[in-house]
Amino acid sequence: MYDPTVARLTYRALLGRRRALILGALPLLLIAISVVVRALAGADDQTAADLLGGLALATMVPIIGVIAGTGAIGPEIDDGSVVYLLSKPVKRPTIIFTKLIVAIAVTMVFSAVPTFIAGLILNGNGQQIAVAYTVAALVASIAYAALFLLLGTVSRHAVVFGLVYALVWEALFGSLVAGARTLSVQQWSLAVAHRVGEGDLVTSDVGLPTATVLLVAVTVLATWYAGQKLRSLTLAGEE
Repeated sequence: MYDPTVARLTYRALLGRRRALILGALPLLLIAISVVVRALAGADDQTAADLLGGLALATMVPIIGVIAGTGAIGPEIDDGSVVYLLSKPVKRPTIIFTKLIVAIAVTMVFSAVPTFIAGLILNGNGQQIAVAYTVAALVASIAYAALFLLLGTVSRHAVVFGLVYALVWEALFGSLVAGARTLSVQQWSLAVAHRVGEGDLVTSDVGLPTATVLLVAVTVLATWYAGQKLRSLTLAGEE
């Protein structure tokens, strides 16, 4: 199910100079803001939770997921180079699964690691806030990578649609509108993080059992459907 050659090509595409700069911009901004906030306000648990929840989990993680998920396959479909990959004796589900693993790894590195660093800067992991939001970022990275990888296989405008989802649904509706929170990856990941954190600073509108089922279902279904779309793309090219 995992092909090292496909993985190497995908890593090379995602971590090229321009894309790596884009991926690194938000994490650096988060850390810089955390340093300034700590210098001005000192160590405060509520401030740490607000910044990690509002900037890191609600904004940075989904945007990085968009870049990594869509970038793992979208450009290859757009420029036609996916035909070269599909001509190789590699099963289509293997291609999708390998690209998913790469997208998850890249998303985790560029979102969970800076989230943990920012949390340590803000309050030294008081009440396990840094660890809790890091866990949330790790969990969310899996679902986002699957969702946006699927989006990259079904649309030539995957980045635009992905950013709209990340900025409007997750960052805005997922944080402010009660009904939308149930269908928010952010809230699902917070349900997991709530079990890690101490106190009531890390909360979710979704229960842990429901969140776990939804996270697994979205990841599995998105990966499966992406494989089906890639299979149909192959058949269309052959016909």
